[in-house]
Amino acid sequence: MRSVPAFALALGLGLPAGCHLVGRLPGHEACELGKEVVGGVVEPGARDVVVPVKKKAWEAARGGEEAARPWVRARLVGWPARPLVDRTTLPATDREFVARLARDTWRGLEAFTDREDRLPVDNVRFGDSFAAADAHVGDYTNVTSVGLRLVALVAASELELIPRAEAVRRVRELLATLDGLETHRGFFYNYYDTTSRERTSNFLSFVDSSWLTAGLMVVRSTFPELAEPCSRIIAAQDYRFFYDPARRRMSHGYYVHLASQSRYHYGTLYAESRLGSLIAIGKGDVPEEHWFAMARTFASSCRWQTQTPHGRIHKEVRGHAFSGGYYEWKGTKYVPSWGGSMFEALMPALVVDEARWAPRSLGANAAAHVDVQRRFAVEELGYPVWGLSPSMTPGRDVYGEFGVRPLGVLGYGAGAVTPHAAALALAVTPGAAADLRELARRYDAYGDFGFYDAVDPRSGEVARAYLALDQTMTFIAAANYLKDHCIQRRFAADPIAAKALPLLSDERFFD
Repeated sequence: MRSVPAFALALGLGLPAGCHLVGRLPGHEACELGKEVVGGVVEPGARDVVVPVKKKAWEAARGGEEAARPWVRARLVGWPARPLVDRTTLPATDREFVARLARDTWRGLEAFTDREDRLPVDNVRFGDSFAAADAHVGDYTNVTSVGLRLVALVAASELELIPRAEAVRRVRELLATLDGLETHRGFFYNYYDTTSRERTSNFLSFVDSSWLTAGLMVVRSTFPELAEPCSRIIAAQDYRFFYDPARRRMSHGYYVHLASQSRYHYGTLYAESRLGSLIAIGKGDVPEEHWFAMARTFASSCRWQTQTPHGRIHKEVRGHAFSGGYYEWKGTKYVPSWGGSMFEALMPALVVDEARWAPRSLGANAAAHVDVQRRFAVEELGYPVWGLSPSMTPGRDVYGEFGVRPLGVLGYGAGAVTPHAAALALAVTPGAAADLRELARRYDAYGDFGFYDAVDPRSGEVARAYLALDQTMTFIAAANYLKDHCIQRRFAADPIAAKALPLLSDERFFD
C-alpha cells in the first residue's frame, strides 16, 4: 500500500492506492470482496491521533504552530532558487534529459531533508506566490520515504552525484537517526515527526516496512562497511508478525494502541505489496506458498470487478496450485492491479528487475500496463501526455487516486497526469524518456528541483508540490535507466533477494 500522507487523511481522502484489502477468505474460487474489502474507507483506529508532545512544546516556545513554520523551513538543507526553469534550456535528447532530471531531482531530495536528523520531509507545497512564507512544509516522514532515501543515496553514488565516501557518511547519519526512533517488535511506525523524531502514528505497515528493508538490503550489498547495522535492523523485522497462515496472506498492518492486526489483508498479486511478499519469503519468515495464494484474477461471480477475467484456469507452479486468468483491453492482455495506477504496477521494479527474473509473468505484465496506460490516455481521454497514478490534484491542495480503470480490479478514475508514472516506465520502455520531455515541453511543470507532482492535461494547471515519495521514485528510476539497472543489480546481490527471486521464473501469466 502506498502511504497516506498525513494531510490526505486530514482531508478525509481515505485509503490510498493499492488498498486491495481482503478480510475473510473462504477460498480461491470465492468472491473475495463483498463486505470485507475497503476502498476509500479508513478502518477504525486509523485516525486515532498520536500527539507529538515534544514537537508541540517546541512550537509553543516559538509562539505556536503557525509562528513556528519559519523555523521548520529553516531546518531544511536548502530551498529552490526559482519556480520554473526555462524549458528551452532543457536537453533535446532523451538520455541527456533524463540525466538533467536526475541531477535536478537529486538536488531537491537533498534540499528537502531535515539538516539535523537527516530524515526526508514528506512534502513541500507551494502557494500561488511561490514565496517561502506561503509554502507549506510537511515536516513528517514515512517509513517508505526513509527506505527510498537509503536507495537514493546509493543511486547518487552510482551516478557520481556525490562521492562514495560521502554517501557512506550520510547513510551512517540516517542509520544513527533510525537507531533512536521508537519501534515495536523491530518494526518502525509509519510516521515520525522530523523535528522531534517522535512517532506520529499507531500503525505498523507491512508494505511500508518492506520498503525500509529493501533500502537496507541495497545499502548493505553496495557498502559492505555498513552491513552490520543494516543486517541488525533487518534481522529484527520478522515478517511472520504480519502473516495470516490461515488465509496465507499478509495483513495490512498492526495497530499498536489497539493491540490488534488490521482487519484487512493484501489479496491481489499485482500490486506494490508484492515486493514485501518477496522479501518475507526470501528472509524465510513466510512460506513460498504465500506468493501463489494471492489472486491473479477473481472469480467471474465477483460482479464488482471491472471485467470478467479470461482464461481463469487452475494452474500449478513449483507444486503450488492456484487460479490464473487475465483481463484484456483492445487486444492487450494483462493481469490487473487493484486501481490501475502506474505505481502499483511498476514501483517494485525500482529494485526488482522483473523483465529479467519474471519475463513471462511480471515482466510481460509491466509492458502491457505501460501500453494500456499510454493508449488509454491518448485514445480514450484525448490527453497529449499520459501517466495516471496517485498524486496531488492540480487546483486543489489534496492527494488523489488516479488510474486507468480497465487496468484495475476495481480501478481508479482518470484525472491528473503525474511525471513519476512515465519515470517508472523507463524500466519497461526507454521511449518513456521522450514522454517525460513532452511533459516538460507542453506545461510549466519543470521547476528548480525537477518536475512538480502533477499536471491536469485538460487545463494545463500544475500541482506545484514536491512529494518525497514521488520524487525519489523518479530519481531511482532515472538511475536504473542511466546506469545499467544499477539499483536492481544491487538488490539482486543481497542474499534475501537471491533466495526469493528464482521463484518468479516459472510462472506464465498468458498461457
